[in-house]
Amino acid sequence: MEFTLDFERPVSELENQIRELKETSDKSIDISHEIQALEAKVNRMLEEIYSKLTPWERTQLSRHPLRPHTIDYIEGIIENFHEVHGDRRFSDDPSMITGFGHIHGQKVAVIGIEKGRKTQEKIKRNFGMANPEGYRKALRVMELASQFSIPVVTFVDTPGAYPGIGAEERGQAMAIAQNLEEMFNIKSPIISVVIGEGGSGGALGIAVADKVFMMEYSVYSVISPESCASILWSDPKMAETAANSLQLSPKKALELKVIDGIINEPSGGAHRYPELAVSKVKDCIRQQLESLKKIDLDLLMQKRFQKFRELGNMTLFIDHGDDSKG
Repeated sequence: MEFTLDFERPVSELENQIRELKETSDKSIDISHEIQALEAKVNRMLEEIYSKLTPWERTQLSRHPLRPHTIDYIEGIIENFHEVHGDRRFSDDPSMITGFGHIHGQKVAVIGIEKGRKTQEKIKRNFGMANPEGYRKALRVMELASQFSIPVVTFVDTPGAYPGIGAEERGQAMAIAQNLEEMFNIKSPIISVVIGEGGSGGALGIAVADKVFMMEYSVYSVISPESCASILWSDPKMAETAANSLQLSPKKALELKVIDGIINEPSGGAHRYPELAVSKVKDCIRQQLESLKKIDLDLLMQKRFQKFRELGNMTLFIDHGDDSKG
């Protein structure tokens, strides 16, 4: 499967030329220097393009169909993973993957939202839009982890919680609100990583964590650009304008203290080198687990509450002029 975003086309065309040269070149003629020169040009182009990405281009990257999904991170990071199904009230939600496994011998609870790749899988996973039973299943696993002091790791990749009538009738808003409340009471370290889209309460419902990280080309916002455009201009086609106004970038989220750090992606994005991207996330989670285990549990929970309590607080400085002049 190949997929190229508009701003990636110059690089893609050059890479196709390199591929053709390697496949069709006469072995009696040495063109290795030409190929190396083109590869160096590709690297320069990648650096230049990705250093100037607009918020809308970042949003497109966060949705790239070849980007690693939750299931890829679980397979690449979690050892001996055993999935847990069902919310014990209504049904199982395939869009929310939950279970237990190990990271370098450390037992962990794992929760992640999966979008799916092929059409049938996307339908099965509801395009990464979890139902209330998904959030209740996630809370069930977190509470179990809390009882046994098992660290919790969550992977966020959703445009938002499912807004369908059935979901609302089954208590979508209440399920998310309950998760927001109860995650402050989980007596275990919680690490959350936004690996693609982090949309609204659907993302926050599994992201009230001691440490929240974003992948370099992921987005985390109170609303999707399309929904924002629909509300402000009654036109989803204004999504690019909305994305730019929302300033969707991990650097802005870090500046506002919404997240605790940014995980750098391979040159050109996680979709170009998925295994390397998974490895980077694994290293980050392992380091954070070691760090959080050293903190007293009561202090950890206190810091978690204070961290989210202070979000949005800003000190207002007013210049009254020179008081010495009366």
